[in-house]
Amino acid sequence: MSTTTTTDTAFADDILAGLTAKRKHLSSKYFYDDEGSHIFQQIMNMPEYYPTNCEFEILSQQSEKILSRLNFSQKFNIVEFGSGDGFKTKQLLKAFLNKAADFTYIPIDISQEANDILQANILKVLPNIDMQPKTGDYFDVLNELSATKAPNLFLFLGGNLGNYKADEAHALLEKFAKGMKKGDKMVLGLDLKKNPRIIQKAYDDPHGITKAFNMNLLKRMNNELKMDIALDQFDFYCHYNPENGEVNSYLTSLKLQYVYSEVLDTTFTFEKDEMIWTELSKKYSLNEITDLAESLNFKVVENFLDCRHYFTDSLWEK
Repeated sequence: MSTTTTTDTAFADDILAGLTAKRKHLSSKYFYDDEGSHIFQQIMNMPEYYPTNCEFEILSQQSEKILSRLNFSQKFNIVEFGSGDGFKTKQLLKAFLNKAADFTYIPIDISQEANDILQANILKVLPNIDMQPKTGDYFDVLNELSATKAPNLFLFLGGNLGNYKADEAHALLEKFAKGMKKGDKMVLGLDLKKNPRIIQKAYDDPHGITKAFNMNLLKRMNNELKMDIALDQFDFYCHYNPENGEVNSYLTSLKLQYVYSEVLDTTFTFEKDEMIWTELSKKYSLNEITDLAESLNFKVVENFLDCRHYFTDSLWEK
């Protein structure tokens, strides 16, 4: 775990708001400190956790088909939101280059360091790629691109949309749509509804790794907010509802307890069996994907599926 004691003001504010709410909640975006990122790598390597491998399969085997479905007749941009280390995106970029596609790759991140690391990773494998990273807010960059004539392919991979509540997901996609020109396209990674037991095991694994991922957030709070949380007095619970496709994750207080934060100068009360909501992961049916696209005036060009039909990279056209 990172030993830094520097306080992130947004982190402190959000923890205070979440733990004083009527229904306590913590934002899943704070899972990813150094230790959390390390644990998430372990999650992605679990045999039960299928999304990463499914999307990797799609982009490894069907990127040429995706290219053919773009029907761009001129040089275009590939614009990616939140590309991480580019592990999966490299498959698509390599396939496009092998087919002599004429494009500029524009990854967007608010972190200059993240962009620098990504650029080094991509150029190591694809030294001849035309790559122009942009550091800043997604929507500021979108506004710049909407003023250019070149068509755009936007990438929003990894099933990240599933972490947003329905109204938030719709609002996010609406913002993307406003920055897109007619004829622009988007590849959206979405996890699909399937046998509930498969999903339950992926998010509540028998190895206890997902539990450790959630519990690490309590460790981070102890470290950065100088709290005195007794980790053995909390447990992890996860539930998948196959009717609405939602996986919800929680931390549960095992007894009545009072936790003090020196940084926040606040004492928090946790009732016995009180739940703290930590994450949503929504799964979609193909019909839901069509309905969502049409509600935003997009057309679904094609849903590219892995061999087990667990996941889709859905190609939409504005």
